[in-house]
Amino acid sequence: MAFSLFPKVVRFFDLFRQQNDLLVDSASLLNEIFHHYRDSTEKSSRIVTNEMSGNEVSREIARSLAMTFITPLDREDIHAINTAQETVLNAIRSISTRIGLYRFGYIKPGAKQLAGYLLTMVQETSHMLDAIKARKPVDDAVKQIKTLKVDSDMLLLVSLGEVYESHPAGSADYLDIIKWSHIYDRIEEALANTEVLASILEGVSLKNA
Repeated sequence: MAFSLFPKVVRFFDLFRQQNDLLVDSASLLNEIFHHYRDSTEKSSRIVTNEMSGNEVSREIARSLAMTFITPLDREDIHAINTAQETVLNAIRSISTRIGLYRFGYIKPGAKQLAGYLLTMVQETSHMLDAIKARKPVDDAVKQIKTLKVDSDMLLLVSLGEVYESHPAGSADYLDIIKWSHIYDRIEEALANTEVLASILEGVSLKNA
């Protein structure tokens, strides 16, 4: 086997793009599940597949980082982006799994709107990655994400209030309250994790402007 004095060039931005494409696709599938609930099994399976593929990409980024001397971004920033994107992908899978498990009769309007907010926020992180690679500002995407996060926080409070202020008629209704509480908790977690990802990307952008 020939030995090369030159290290392999790892295209970390290409790996980030692969990871983020899976993230956007999962957020889109989740949004479709919330809006077309009765046709959710195949979409949920695709989200699980995306998570597995995302985990592979994450491991590849970690392996490449350990073996690469010269990187396009600071090593801690590469690790942070990798971890944050994987965390959001896992959070989306968690929501999808519970939606399939709980077998709701219908999806609440607030939950549908929150799924749409999550999708838009994830799409904005995609724009941020492109901007960072091109060394362009990310201000517009950051502003959009922060606005959506504030709106989602308010909507979460309203939606949870509606759940807790309902008048259960029996054990099934009480169980429904518990289920929706779990769903909203997972949605809140996914939104918060996406905001963390955006904050990391914003910091990387400022550092490398």
